[in-house]
Amino acid sequence: MSTWNRTGSVVVEVDGSAENLRVVDYACAEALREGAKLVLIAPYSAHTASSPTAQSPGELADAAVRAAVTHVRYRDGYATELAAVTEEGSRLRVLAHAARKARMLVVARSRSRGPQRLAHTQANLRLAARAGCPVVVVPLSWRPSLLDRKVAVGIDGTALSAEALEFAFGEAAGRDGDLTVVHAGLPAERPFADEDPECSWISRADYLLSETLAPWTSRFPDVKVTRFLSSRPPAAALVHESSSVGLIVVGAHTGVLPIDPVARRSLAAMTCPVAVVPHQPTDDELSTVRRRDAVVH
Repeated sequence: MSTWNRTGSVVVEVDGSAENLRVVDYACAEALREGAKLVLIAPYSAHTASSPTAQSPGELADAAVRAAVTHVRYRDGYATELAAVTEEGSRLRVLAHAARKARMLVVARSRSRGPQRLAHTQANLRLAARAGCPVVVVPLSWRPSLLDRKVAVGIDGTALSAEALEFAFGEAAGRDGDLTVVHAGLPAERPFADEDPECSWISRADYLLSETLAPWTSRFPDVKVTRFLSSRPPAAALVHESSSVGLIVVGAHTGVLPIDPVARRSLAAMTCPVAVVPHQPTDDELSTVRRRDAVVH
């Protein structure tokens, strides 16, 4: 069972940099839209070397959240309920603990390239697997735009898509925007001899989308939904779609199940914000994985 609190606060990581304030702006907009409390949190390590100003890591973290509070108050006055927290410990532990009862956790995506970006991506995926709520990774170059009204979500027809769809529909409804549902990748099974391969796949994919979307379209009737079927690999289809939307939503496994490679590629390659929505595996899913692993080994 997921620990995601749909009515909780919006939690955002603060690091004291000027660029990070754009990420705070993103989180603030989410909190205002949902009428939620905004929690600013700055993890720090007591073992980090002191700064040139001789301030301790704890003092630097305190200064970072104070600056973020000032920024939010200057931007929105007292329209947002605020809390500011600093906590000593690893980034993973502190943020995952802060997000236990949150509706979402907002963090930055590094500008780094190559191995450093891969390491940062892996760290955010581990965070998403531990947080229990959607983790929105925001590029440091993000600025508000008209594209923010458009949301896209990748689905594969499995249980992994359930929470991602719920989050995507909620985001699109909150933004009074549109939702593009992406289903990509040719199926592994071969068509029957008398079937046209492409038509057969399109028919099956369209049926899958209709069955999967039915509960959500009835729950969110005002959200305009566009279906996008692609024979590209799922990650490539989402990367292509990311240039015309303000948010990409993907599902990812938690616990002992492997993290979805689509989420990894999405975080590494896209320039728009990406929401990684954790899926808590059921007992039946865990049993299936154990049986599969037993066969493999």
